Amino acid sequence: MTDFFNIKMSGINIAIFASGSGTNAENLINYLNDNFSTFNITPKLLLSNRSDAYVLERAARLNVKSVVFSAKELRDELVVDKLLTYNKIDFIVLAGFLLKLPDRLVSEYKGRIINIHPSLLPKYGGKGMYGEFVHRAVIESGDTESGITIHLVDEIYDNGEHLFQAKCAIESGERADSLAKKIHALEKEHFPKIVCSYILNYEK
Repeated sequence: MTDFFNIKMSGINIAIFASGSGTNAENLINYLNDNFSTFNITPKLLLSNRSDAYVLERAARLNVKSVVFSAKELRDELVVDKLLTYNKIDFIVLAGFLLKLPDRLVSEYKGRIINIHPSLLPKYGGKGMYGEFVHRAVIESGDTESGITIHLVDEIYDNGEHLFQAKCAIESGERADSLAKKIHALEKEHFPKIVCSYILNYEK
């Protein structure tokens, strides 16, 4: 009987990192709460690097504890590390989080950090490629499709193992805002399910 088997039996805690509005974070939290008796996964902590991020209001409304930290506290200090340890976090989920996690955290949670990206990686990934910047780049390239990629996190931006991709067509005259709506629909449909499936089938 492995340690992780015991964790599954006693319940799994996740921390969600987000920097913006938090629609994916809210969707995931609601899904976990609605299916707690099935998955036994608790959204224990919401972490953000922006004090003005609307995701903090969503977390408060959903009774999820939130903490704001600076880039320095993430990069150079152990503030975030200690929060994760204190709250007994088993998995990290990035839901629109724009800072790069330090290598020490990636190593500590190797195979247990999940991210969602609004393109079909490896296309349109990397530093600075998020939100509307991605959608504009996809449209300007003349691609006929886009989508989402749910993947594990490693030491390189948007480089980890792919867990899932879903596609949508790019129509003639598509704009960044209309493409964003299609991407959000895919995120809402798939993100919580893939996160839960991966966690429940994880073997250390």
